[in-house]
Amino acid sequence: MTLFLADEAATQAFARRFADALPQDINGWTVLLEGELGAGKSTFARAFLHALGHSGTVPSPTYTLVEPYQVPRGDVFHADLYRIASADELRYLGWSDFARGCRLIEWPDRVPGVADGADIRLQFDYRDAGRTARLTALSSRAADVVAQLDDSPNT
Repeated sequence: MTLFLADEAATQAFARRFADALPQDINGWTVLLEGELGAGKSTFARAFLHALGHSGTVPSPTYTLVEPYQVPRGDVFHADLYRIASADELRYLGWSDFARGCRLIEWPDRVPGVADGADIRLQFDYRDAGRTARLTALSSRAADVVAQLDDSPNT
C-alpha cells in the first residue's frame, strides 16, 4: 500500500490512522521506519506517539538512541539506529528488554537482523513537494492492519 502525503499535516493524519488501526495492546509489535533524512520518519513517530496518548514532547532519539514512552496501550521504545554499527551495541542498550513493548525503529537497515520478526515496514520517500509512505506487512497480524488502512476512505 502506498500513500501520497502532501505535507506534514497529511503525515500526522496518517500516523493517527495507523495508531487507530493497531490493536489495543501494542506490546510486542515492531514497526520499521525507513527513508532518507527528512523524509518524514520523525514526524510520523511524533504524531504516532501523540495518537497513542503521549502528551509531552517527543525528542528525536538521534543522540539518546532510544526514547521510552508509557502510553495507555502499552510501552513504546522509539529507537534511532543510525549511529549503531552492530548487534553487539544493541545488547548494551538493553535491546531484548524492548521486545516487551512496541518498538518503533528508525534506520533499521543499519544493524543486520533488526528487521527479523518485525511486523510492519514504513518506507518514506520524497515525491514532488510531498512524500510517499509505502506500508508493507511483514507478519500475518500486520496484514490485517494494512488491509484495514487500505480500505479506509482517507487513503
